[in-house]
Amino acid sequence: QVQLVESGGGLVQAGGSLRLSCAASGSIASINAMAWYRQAPGKQRELVASIATGGRTIYADSVKGRFTISRDNAKNTVYLQMNSLEPEDTAVYYCNADVLLAGRFTFNRFWGQGTQVTVSS
Repeated sequence: QVQLVESGGGLVQAGGSLRLSCAASGSIASINAMAWYRQAPGKQRELVASIATGGRTIYADSVKGRFTISRDNAKNTVYLQMNSLEPEDTAVYYCNADVLLAGRFTFNRFWGQGTQVTVSS
């Protein structure tokens, strides 16, 4: 199977920056889209940003101009650079990846375990 391991979360003051990483490992033939979601207490999980294999990106309106998603296809890793953080960005951040397993013919979505980001005012 596939494991997605996130890192880089933590506590930061408003206006600060954090960089999240998510590395996929396992029996991977290829990875299509990769994305970051977040879930704040009492709220539904929401898309933060996604990136296709070719580099096309999509951002939530709330993070446009502040967050940047990127990926290293050779390392099966996706990153989220978060600048000008606001208290409203406080949430558990999850990565996912649409993975084609070795020997299979369809893509399946896998999720990381989540990493906490807390922004203090």
